[in-house]
Amino acid sequence: MAIVWIVVTVLLVAVELHHLAFYALFAAAGTLAAAIVALVAPSAIALQIIVGVDIAVVGVISVRPKVSAAVARRHIGDSVRGVHGGLVGARGITLDEVGHARTGHIRLLGENWLAVTADYESIPPATHVIVTNVVGTTLTVRSIDGIWELT
Repeated sequence: MAIVWIVVTVLLVAVELHHLAFYALFAAAGTLAAAIVALVAPSAIALQIIVGVDIAVVGVISVRPKVSAAVARRHIGDSVRGVHGGLVGARGITLDEVGHARTGHIRLLGENWLAVTADYESIPPATHVIVTNVVGTTLTVRSIDGIWELT
């Protein structure tokens, strides 16, 4: 039975690495604890399940909020909620020239995005920008280098 618990643990870790929601992580900790109980008492399946569920529940209730908060604090820069419209006001940096008719790229929230300018001025690479609009997956940006703003 310990092998089954270990296989489930590995699958839950794989799910966690894909989603990073910190639920599967604690379920994996519970299944690992159940595997340890299975090594000591192979016929105590009910005990294995109880230990696994208890460890997972305690982890989700008491440890998950702290882990989630620590990961959220680790990210430097802007964070936004929502899709697309939530990006308005976020700040990034140009990776290449961005113009009105010439689509360029910016680095924003750890990802590369297509970007254009709202005005007819081109923005050179390595310029700090702020998102003013989103159309599809293309961001409209303006330069904020040299502009004093309250943050």
